[in-house]
Amino acid sequence: MRIIVNGQQAFGSAVLEALLERGEDVVGVYTAPDKEGRKPDPLKELAQSRGLPVFQPPTFKNRSVVEEVKSLKPDLGVMAFVTLFVPEDVLTIPTHGTIQYHPSLLPLHRGPSAINWAIIKGRKRTGLSIFWPDNGLDTGPILLQKEVEITDDDTLGSVYFDKLFQLGVDALIEAVDLVRDGKAARVVQDETQATYESWCNREAAEIDWNKPIGDVYNLIRGCNPQPGAWTTVDGKTLQIYDVAKQTGGEGAPGQVTGLTGEGFTVAAAGGGILVKRVRPEGGDKTGAADFAADAGLAEGRALG
Repeated sequence: MRIIVNGQQAFGSAVLEALLERGEDVVGVYTAPDKEGRKPDPLKELAQSRGLPVFQPPTFKNRSVVEEVKSLKPDLGVMAFVTLFVPEDVLTIPTHGTIQYHPSLLPLHRGPSAINWAIIKGRKRTGLSIFWPDNGLDTGPILLQKEVEITDDDTLGSVYFDKLFQLGVDALIEAVDLVRDGKAARVVQDETQATYESWCNREAAEIDWNKPIGDVYNLIRGCNPQPGAWTTVDGKTLQIYDVAKQTGGEGAPGQVTGLTGEGFTVAAAGGGILVKRVRPEGGDKTGAADFAADAGLAEGRALG
């Protein structure tokens, strides 16, 4: 089959690498436009190193882009981490249509920050979906799904890099084979089970120490490493990363209740958060114990 790959960053590059290793006929690669002052996207670099044509349209809504895709005479489109909206008149150009990766068990957690929100909302399992995109947002029929566990110690980083990254690459390859063999499913999503969350951004990542300890813990894990859950110390932002949940203890929500060589503990409803790694405003990530010493943090100090 003549395949078009549309994606970006490390995941898009890994998918292209896997397709090429199998000898697939990749006839074109689409990726996001270059950003001034930044290195070229890894997918673009790989494609160029293999002599593949690379396209970087700022939008897929122009007629010229539609004609460009048609000129490649694709049999299948493979979308791997795509942030630009691709309309149906482009998705349906390939003979067998277009398939897309999404890091959730659709219809749960439609939207751009699916892994963040699965952790933040305290789910014990998540996964990935390979689906047939349409003009909706992550609403098309499901081709296949894979599940993974979210443990109490997992973060956004561990779920994505340790569990969903390679599994997603393998799932897309499996889906390509199913399409080739005429065995690809099209299971309509159950709209009664659908959820949607927008970007997990700075506003969503602010810590409310008055919330139950489990909610605070899940927010911090779900924002680690991006966008980084945060609170304030003396009016300055403090991003919080590696933490442990502690039950019991006393103290008003947001109050520092203990300091050790490992870090410092902050009270929340029903327990405390042992903070181990932070990033102070304008600084780099550092151990929480070092930050506490430098900032003169003491028991009884209020955060937030």
